[in-house]
Amino acid sequence: MKEIILKIKELQKNIAKTQKLLKLDDKNNHLKDLEFQMAEPDFWKDNIKAKKISEEHDVLKKELETWDKIKKETQDLLDFAEEAEKDKDYLIKNDLDKKLIKLTKEFDKLEFFILFSEKYDERNVILAIHAGTGGVEAQDWAAMLLRMYIRFAERKGWLVKIVDKSVGQEAGIKSVTMEVFGRWAYGYLKSEAGVHRLVRISPFDAEKMRHTSFALVEVLPELEEIEEIKIDDKDLRIDTFLSSGHGGQSVQTTYSAVRVVHIPTGITVSCQNERSQQQNKETALKILKSKLHKLFEEERQTEKRKLRGEYQEAAWGNQIRSYVLQPYKMVKDHRTKFETSDVNSVLDGKLDQFIEAYLKQKKK
Repeated sequence: MKEIILKIKELQKNIAKTQKLLKLDDKNNHLKDLEFQMAEPDFWKDNIKAKKISEEHDVLKKELETWDKIKKETQDLLDFAEEAEKDKDYLIKNDLDKKLIKLTKEFDKLEFFILFSEKYDERNVILAIHAGTGGVEAQDWAAMLLRMYIRFAERKGWLVKIVDKSVGQEAGIKSVTMEVFGRWAYGYLKSEAGVHRLVRISPFDAEKMRHTSFALVEVLPELEEIEEIKIDDKDLRIDTFLSSGHGGQSVQTTYSAVRVVHIPTGITVSCQNERSQQQNKETALKILKSKLHKLFEEERQTEKRKLRGEYQEAAWGNQIRSYVLQPYKMVKDHRTKFETSDVNSVLDGKLDQFIEAYLKQKKK
């Protein structure tokens, strides 16, 4: 019984330590601030802002309540174990063991969020997939990746919205841009940025030859306002064209789709998912700002590397993961060396082990 009591106390210490690392006291103060804003008489005057605050409040409240619950249950278990120790009631030892194992597993899931420590980890995500060279084979691989990330988002209970999609002539997609809405979406999906390589016997090859295909995945945090990014209207070229996206018959017959080109950098963003031209323009500009912010950060990091004399490989040649379907089955991450032979599960969106291995390596 004493051993169980010591284990429960150790769990308590780990819970307290993790709560401190996650700055739950600060989050609790922020929750009170949100509640103060929600209590203002004119809170719903700005519906969009009010909705964002309400959603943030609900998610934060749920997180804090989850931590309060496991803290209380651990204390109750300790009280129960200490009482049993006094009464010399050792018959309930197995029951205490089971409850401790259950609480430890719940804590392990919550402790995972310590790995999210970067500035934008809690944000929504803008994720883009681009087929590499190789025609229909590469385009089919891009479509497979799109399905994989949609399934991953569904498993997390997140919302996925396709912003722009260029479909291949025979099969697959040339490129796709989507928004993923969910707390910690960027924290999870930032590990996916880079080149993904597929090796398989092509279903499009009559001779059943083995093919290697590549696709590039871009991952950006969704940013509201970025102080250092100022876009001059003179630097933009905005084109409109007929939408081929969803949204009903009217979308197909009006020039609602928007393409925004940032002339100084050549960055191009298209959006055709929304019903109106103005909504598509706003979404495209939001994505453009995120891309410019990423470019700004990359240039700043490159300058630091130059000062330190470091060499950086070209992004396209820096493949992060290989998916081999023939002659054997294997998915391997080249950064962490984590691998699995369960290729079908990975392609069905079960990416957690790869993501956890990546985040743990970054923490070292």
